[in-house]
Amino acid sequence: MVVLHLWVVQRVWQSRLGAGAADKPPATIDVAFVQALAPMQPPVAAAPAPPRPRRSALAAPRRAASSPEVPASAPELGASSVAAEAPGAVDVVQREPEMPAPEVNEPAPAASAAASPASAASAALAFDWPPSTRLSYTVSGSYRGPVEGAAKVEWRRQDSHYQVRVTVGVAAVVERRMLSDGELTPEGLKPHRYDQETDIPLRGTQRETVRFEGDTIALANGKTVPTMPGVQDAASQFVQLTWYFLTHPERLQPGQEVSFPLALPRRAASWRYQVLPPEPLALKVGALWAYPLKPLPGSLKPNEVAVQMWIAPTLQYLPVRITMNWRDEAMLDMVLDGAPLQAAH
Repeated sequence: MVVLHLWVVQRVWQSRLGAGAADKPPATIDVAFVQALAPMQPPVAAAPAPPRPRRSALAAPRRAASSPEVPASAPELGASSVAAEAPGAVDVVQREPEMPAPEVNEPAPAASAAASPASAASAALAFDWPPSTRLSYTVSGSYRGPVEGAAKVEWRRQDSHYQVRVTVGVAAVVERRMLSDGELTPEGLKPHRYDQETDIPLRGTQRETVRFEGDTIALANGKTVPTMPGVQDAASQFVQLTWYFLTHPERLQPGQEVSFPLALPRRAASWRYQVLPPEPLALKVGALWAYPLKPLPGSLKPNEVAVQMWIAPTLQYLPVRITMNWRDEAMLDMVLDGAPLQAAH
């Protein structure tokens, strides 16, 4: 009788997931992770050719500033600079009262109305996307007592097709799997579909699906909202930020804000992170410095998970630590467990 009751509860619970629970996520892109990624000094980005001087209502970007001082024994972080916002999905705002906020989505000086689709495709190919990468983490935290587990973040790509897979497991408590599936564009990742599966003891598997359908986004709760330029999902945001800092390393500067539209299973809104001063981390892959990205108030609803990540310039701007906080009831701390593994170039 107890088994029958649990079965009925599970069926009713799963029936509330909506149409997105009926079909399975896309098949996994087949990748072999064969080589370890060691920390190395990030390349210095070449400065673009300055445009012809002209009067503008926008203030000119500030002169480049060096990164914060670090102890002599720590690996160098390299120079950074504060620059005006570049085109793309991620907005950066410098939080200095004397510096006016740059206009959102301002075209780059090299762009023009005469640019052809072929030139846009060439721009996408010009950026050397990192090979498929797997990051493994140890998980510790608390949920009605101490908990431990493991997590993985996988970036898989095949030509212009990408997948980001995030798996977080806590022994005897919960496992969550997140999959973003989409395409690579000159503006970074363009999700087509997001699937979120949650395994809970005695409840089975809950699946929620978000679909990005042209001009609209179909949320997992059945609602449809207009799409937004550069919108990301809960899994793709990790790689989108890595892409952004790989292509704009000077933007990883304490005091700045990074914002982009984020589509969650039940709502879509602008998400804001603040770049904090770099912190030293002692990891299995070695000692390195990483910049925390902290979610700002107003981004989260009371029942949503607050995600903070630490970006390491010497490891291709990958997130080497991720924390997840849910109200005052649960906290998970994911710390990189060894060197990231990558596919052959």
